[in-house]
Amino acid sequence: MPTSIDRRQLRALVEHGAQLVEVLPAAEFEEEHLPGAIHLPLKSLTLAAVGVLDRNRPVIVYCWDGL
Repeated sequence: MPTSIDRRQLRALVEHGAQLVEVLPAAEFEEEHLPGAIHLPLKSLTLAAVGVLDRNRPVIVYCWDGL
C-alpha cells in the first residue's frame, strides 16, 4: 500500500538501502532527478521492468510534477 513520506524519512530510507524510482518520461528524467534514482517511466511499468529492482529492498516511487 502506498505511503507518503517527508524528506527526513526519505533520507533515512535511502541511507538504509531503499531504491528510488522516478516514473516521469525520459526527457524529464534527464532534465532533473534525484541522485541514484532508477528510471522506470510510468507507461513502461510492467513485470519485466520491475526486474531491475531488488525485491529485498524497499522501493520509493516518486514523480516530480512541478506543483
